[in-house]
Amino acid sequence: MKALGPIPVGYAAKDGELAIGGRTASALVKEAGDTPLFVYSRDLIRQHMADLRAAMPDRLNIHYAMKANPYGPLLEFIADLVDGLDIASAGELQQAREAGYTPREISFAGPGKRDRELFAAIRAGVTLNVESENEADRALQIGRDLKVAPRLAIRVNPSFELRGSGMKMGGGAKPFGVDTALVPALARKIVDAGANWRGFHIYSGSQALDADAIIESQGHVLDVAAELAGEAGVTVPHLNMGGGFGIPYFDKDTPLDIAAVGAALEQRLGDLPQILSETQFAIELGRYLVGEAGVYLTRIVDRKVSHDTTYLITDGGLHHQLAASGNFGTVVRRNYPVAIANRFDAEAQEVVNVVGCLCTPLDRLADAASLPRAEVGDLVAVFCAGAYGASASPATFLGQGPAQEMLV
Repeated sequence: MKALGPIPVGYAAKDGELAIGGRTASALVKEAGDTPLFVYSRDLIRQHMADLRAAMPDRLNIHYAMKANPYGPLLEFIADLVDGLDIASAGELQQAREAGYTPREISFAGPGKRDRELFAAIRAGVTLNVESENEADRALQIGRDLKVAPRLAIRVNPSFELRGSGMKMGGGAKPFGVDTALVPALARKIVDAGANWRGFHIYSGSQALDADAIIESQGHVLDVAAELAGEAGVTVPHLNMGGGFGIPYFDKDTPLDIAAVGAALEQRLGDLPQILSETQFAIELGRYLVGEAGVYLTRIVDRKVSHDTTYLITDGGLHHQLAASGNFGTVVRRNYPVAIANRFDAEAQEVVNVVGCLCTPLDRLADAASLPRAEVGDLVAVFCAGAYGASASPATFLGQGPAQEMLV
């Protein structure tokens, strides 16, 4: 038997079923028409934001990293809760504008921005976090062609990384950002060219649960920003400190102590060097805001036994939940939190493998999991499905098509 991850706080049984936003899983599936279905809870997103606001310094802005979940209704809902939006493509820029975000609320990061993306961003008036000297040169030229001063910040590739993070976004050779040694000259060039200089973006890693590691990283970010600004002789109007706040997916994962992170950051922001005294600070978070607020519901279409091993075969799978299948950046596959949604308060009775409908052995949603006995027609719930799920999975693989999505 392999342990399941912890079901996030905020979910309970109603009439014996999993309830999301006060409604049972079967009722939600009936409304949607069928499974597979992603359901996102407004209440849980709102609660996560409230907890975060209470823990973080008042002067700190909170941005939503759109790549975590770009579902339109969710994007519109969260707009009233956050201070800004971080995007990574012209497609996301279009979605953000359609959801009502203003250009001043949007920053655009990511390597390999095409000229048409730079053009769209500069014309719209969003902040570009440039990732190379070449990209900066192209942005400046496009600004001249449009006769506007582009809003430019530099994404810095710092010399440090976020300890214990699931993905390393900084430190050493990386495709992301400008190496620190090159930043002062580039910052000076951007300012001297007449661009609207916006500051720095320093993002060192993601999915960290160690408060001390995040505190250490944020301290390094502040030190590096002050040092680079001093060397360049520029101010720092805005400093995007990245994010990295993780959520517990697996057995023995413990929630991040955001109170400790917030207290340490409050202390650091209260003792800033003069060069950062007028800086506006922000963190960008994706999965921390929406990850635990999402549930993936998939129906059991077959139950079979092979060599004494029971398989629950569902109508969903890795084409919607690549991360839960263990194929999205995970070295050793471990089980996400999983439950039988329509038997949510039942006791575990058997050890089963929950798999998807694709003809690949990679299509696994739970291995050797202890669950209530389930039959064909029952609903499987995969939790922590609010981030890097529907939009980060190969929905068209084998012609399956996307899952439905719903905000409740």
